Amino acid sequence: MSRRAVILGCLGARLSQAERQFFAQADPFGFILFARNVESPGQLGALTSDLRDAVGWRAPILIDQEGGRVQRMGPPHWRSYLPALDQMTRARDPMRAVYIRNRLIAAELHAVGIDVNCAPLADLAEPQTHPVLRNRLYGDDVATVVAAARTCAEALLDGGVLPVLKHIPGYGRASVDSHLDLPRVAVPADELAGRDFAPFKALNTMAMGMTAHIVFSDLDAGAPATTSDRVIRLIREEIGFSGLLLSDDIGMQALSGPIPDRAAACLEAGCDIALHCNGSLDEMRATAAACRVMDGAANARADAALSQRKAPQPVDMAALDAELASLLT
Repeated sequence: MSRRAVILGCLGARLSQAERQFFAQADPFGFILFARNVESPGQLGALTSDLRDAVGWRAPILIDQEGGRVQRMGPPHWRSYLPALDQMTRARDPMRAVYIRNRLIAAELHAVGIDVNCAPLADLAEPQTHPVLRNRLYGDDVATVVAAARTCAEALLDGGVLPVLKHIPGYGRASVDSHLDLPRVAVPADELAGRDFAPFKALNTMAMGMTAHIVFSDLDAGAPATTSDRVIRLIREEIGFSGLLLSDDIGMQALSGPIPDRAAACLEAGCDIALHCNGSLDEMRATAAACRVMDGAANARADAALSQRKAPQPVDMAALDAELASLLT
């Protein structure tokens, strides 16, 4: 299959004819949805079906549905959730609460045809962690974060949804928002390995991961992790992550240069897939042209990841709802 090494968005709640024709020609690996694409369960189910029809196969469809501030689907049709760090603090049994929360999220996603969730986060909360990230995290120690991230991933898989581990190799020290600026961290490599990278090493068997737009000056002062061949090599060799590696959104202002050049730089550095999110058709055309067809190694990692898509295990959703409420009371 000649899948192109890019994941793309679409502009609205319904697929336009121009988008449909472009996706058929570009053959992206998959799609990602945002709040602009979400109205109701029926509409969203039709959109995911139309996206797959455009490319002619069961392409993965991603979303950021962490719960809390980062959830693209919300009331009145879907549940709302506490920020992850608040839930970890409040729950009587934090790990059970993490499982239930993400099993409920998985059920909501699977019901509308979404089969990949950009979660869990394995970044560590630090005193300087930017507010855009901090309350999305599970804690400030490696053991807690690893346990919660693993529990989140298991719950998503039990619900028929693939997890994406983020933000590799660690974004917790960022004191600026990478949507708007490039975080820089001047910490010795051995200190990073012992703390920031440790959760990702413990979770390195996960099938999909997403990079961090952050500069670690002791590793590569000239490029953020996403476009640094040295840092991508560290992710593969020292952290040991062998899964399908996605860039974070190449439209974020942490990266510089024309968007198609950013996509090419991600792939050249060693990412398997560039992630383009804003749904601009002209920009997507240029970006897709800059992205190669996935090669043998990337295809093998992609197939290994997609092979983990399973039918959801039966579960009593009402009982889980009640249990989560009890754990948080």
